[in-house]
Amino acid sequence: MKLMLQRLYWQLSALLLAAHFAGAGLAIEAAMLLCTAQALDMARQRRSLSAFPVQVRLAYLGLLGLGLWPPLAALHALQFVGVNAMLVADYCPLARLLVLMPWNRSVPFSSALLRWAVFSPPAPGAIVDRVPSLAAAPAWGPSGHAGRRP
Repeated sequence: MKLMLQRLYWQLSALLLAAHFAGAGLAIEAAMLLCTAQALDMARQRRSLSAFPVQVRLAYLGLLGLGLWPPLAALHALQFVGVNAMLVADYCPLARLLVLMPWNRSVPFSSALLRWAVFSPPAPGAIVDRVPSLAAAPAWGPSGHAGRRP
């Protein structure tokens, strides 16, 4: 049930962004209210404001707010693409960026880690739980395919 509710939150967010692009007044504000409720609900479930799913929702809320400033309005289009990628392919670009933040990883930042975060296929569970250790991180070759380190 919780997974269905989380998915519903994101589907409603995508619909509210679409409504905003169609010219519906207050759609972004409604999306921000929904995102706030989603973040609070997730914080209640996880009993922490620093839990990774809460971070994703708060970052999404922050981007909605930043996109209200006309020079950054394109952020809403990026969010629309991202939320739909998450709904269709279980690929969340925002979570993949947040996993690179120092407080969400135990390995040093590297180009291999960046490539892993961007190009690893979607898999069950939170991406923050799948961050590879340095020894297990794939060595991405020039072809873009993972290979073993020598």
